Amino acid sequence: MAGGKTRVLVVDDNEDLRNTIGALLQADGFDVVLAADGQAALAQHQVRPVDVVLTDLFMPDKDGIETIVELRKLSPGVKIVAMSGWTSSQGSDYLQVAREIGASVTLQKPFDPEELSRVLRRLVT
Repeated sequence: MAGGKTRVLVVDDNEDLRNTIGALLQADGFDVVLAADGQAALAQHQVRPVDVVLTDLFMPDKDGIETIVELRKLSPGVKIVAMSGWTSSQGSDYLQVAREIGASVTLQKPFDPEELSRVLRRLVT
């Protein structure tokens, strides 16, 4: 935690959502870093590690599942929150898959900003 603040990396290819979540978390006292996809997230985390990664699952270039797998190899102790608004038509639950491969917590989009804040605080205490 940089200067006592929890560093949170928000990873989402939707720029508006990424910026909105980032602004909400900053207003809530978190040190926020933003990335548009898993590739950028991993690069940011390697340069300046974060405490928590909040990642979307469906993104171009490197999706959330791949990102979670690589983060677990790179930093086994980092907390990961996977978020998604999708479930497949075949009934596969991508959030369940994210939990199985290492996400600490999963959130179904849309979620309440206060719920996100509670989840993050619970993860870092």
